Amino acid sequence: MIEETLVIIKPEGVKKGIVGEIISRFEKKGLRIKKLALKQIPVDLAKEHYAHQSDKPYFQGIIDAFTCGEVVLMILEGNEAIQVVRNLVGSTDPIKALPGTIRGDFGSVLPLNVIHASDSTESAQVEIARFFGV
Repeated sequence: MIEETLVIIKPEGVKKGIVGEIISRFEKKGLRIKKLALKQIPVDLAKEHYAHQSDKPYFQGIIDAFTCGEVVLMILEGNEAIQVVRNLVGSTDPIKALPGTIRGDFGSVLPLNVIHASDSTESAQVEIARFFGV
């Protein structure tokens, strides 16, 4: 089934200069870039995006890491795109992420895990609307 999903290369990934490498991994897996943007995320939008974690002690660290520089926002499209992307991205914790995954190869420590990817059809729809207004 053809799906759309949202991927965000976080400021850590942009600063490391690995945007091209990450995009290449998605394209080699047969995913198509439907939309692409380079933006600075405002704090209020970051707080909305991570609202489900607002009661966690690490919440402010996530917000700071997400808003400290530019991000690359992408809508990717392809067969089973959400699961394909999740497999390529790896575990949220870069220390636990397997080698060969984006977080396993490029992540350092939480909250710096290089990349965000929608985890379901529902979250992809909400997140695409949130960041692209579509």
